[in-house]
This record gives sequence, structure tokens and C-alpha cells, in this order.
Amino acid sequence: MKKTVKICFIGAGNMGGALMVGLIRSKAARPSQITAVDTDRKRLKSLKASLGMKISTDIVKSASEADLVVLAVKPQVMDELFATLGDVGNKAVLSIAAGVTIDRIMAGLGGRAHVIRCMPNTPALVGAGMAALCAGPRVKVSEMKLAREVLESAGRAVIVKNEGLLDAVTGLSGSGPAYVFMVIESLADGGVLMGLDRATAIELAAQTVLGAARMVIETGKHPGALKDMVTSPGGTTAHALEVLEACGVRGAFIAAVRAATEKSEELGKG
Repeated sequence: MKKTVKICFIGAGNMGGALMVGLIRSKAARPSQITAVDTDRKRLKSLKASLGMKISTDIVKSASEADLVVLAVKPQVMDELFATLGDVGNKAVLSIAAGVTIDRIMAGLGGRAHVIRCMPNTPALVGAGMAALCAGPRVKVSEMKLAREVLESAGRAVIVKNEGLLDAVTGLSGSGPAYVFMVIESLADGGVLMGLDRATAIELAAQTVLGAARMVIETGKHPGALKDMVTSPGGTTAHALEVLEACGVRGAFIAAVRAATEKSEELGKG
């Protein structure tokens, strides 16, 4: 990222804070390049003390001085934010507000903004997030590159061409951490049932999930191929997989992603 680029975060909550932490700790940006804007003065002072970026309560001035404005507020306050910001001209804007469409953001900001919409997830809080982003009609290649750099400072990011696919992203990776937390909890429960103490069972389950995920990402192999590597004929894993299939675990996850996607679509329609 160019050292002359200025980024304004409107909203300094968990997700906005995670991205600011990622940018500074990864050295993708210097503290002087970032301005955090929020109505919570205590939160702003805490961020400044730990990260050293600029802080402000003047939304209009801070946004006007930035090259990229990140809208990191809750969807239900977007209309109020639009009323405050007004027409931002040809400003590059990255929104992480779930369900708020590119067209709605453009209209709310005067019709000329270069809007990029994204769906991040909570593991960004520990630098292991997964985000998808989609460009609006006026977005430049350089602006898309900058937005992706911001998101990748706290994990990984992919680009989707069709904004409608962000609902599927929400159903898979946006809500997905909750599914995995349930898997970890359930595995640990099984360990406790078999005699392990709770702390040990949770550590074993969590590290197993982490290790399996890293194998998929780092080897590039299909999950099914990696599963087969663990599954010996007539062995313990084969018997366990038989039970999981009989219980419909695979179908349950597919149905969960479908349900969350459909709910995201519903919320997006207001």
C-alpha cells in the first residue's frame, strides 16, 4: 500500500477495529494513514492508545480527507449515516454492512461514490478472517486492489463478480464460524464422554480443526482426498464416517448454508 494513502474507518467496533489492527500490525499501513471515527469516545481513546492512529468524531471532515472510506457500522444505522455524510462525490467506499446493497449505498451517498461491498467474518479478530468483495459500477482497479489489501491484512479475501453471490458468502463463511464452533464443541463433548477432561478435549478438538483447515489450504488438495488419507480400510475413521453419514451430517451442513443464504437474501430485501 502506498504510504500516501489515507483510510477513514467510520465505525470502530469489533470488525472495524480488527481491520485497523491488521493494517497496522502487518505494516500494510502506518498509524498516521488511518483515521478512526466513532461516537464512542472511550473506544476511540483505547484504539489510539494501543495502535496510535488518528481519531475523530467529525465524520464529514475525516471522510473528505480520505482516499478510502470504510463503512464499518451496523446496517440499521446506515440511513442515519447517509444523512450525515451526504454527497461524497467520487469517493472510494468499502462497506462491510451486511445486506445493504451497492445501489442503496450509492444512492445514499449522492450517486457518484465508487462503492465496494464486502462480507468479512469474525476470525478477522485474530488475523484469520475470510472475506469476499464485489465492485460497484464505478470502481477503479486501483480502488479494488486497495480494498482487498485492507481485508487481507486480517486474513484472506476473494472477489465475486455478482453482488447476489454475497448472500451465499454470508451463508458459508459469514455464518460459518458458528458452524465450526459447534463442531469443536461437539467433538469436545465426545471426548469428555470418553473420559477426557473438558480443557484437554477442547484443545484437541480446536487444534484438530485448525490443522485440517491448514492442510486444505496449504496442500491445495480436495478435502475428500485428504479425508481418504486418514481413512484406512475397516479402521476407526471409516467406522466414524459411517456414523456421520447415517446421521446426515453432510446434508445438515448443506442445509445450514442454504438457510443462512436465504435469510441473508430476505434481510437484503428489507
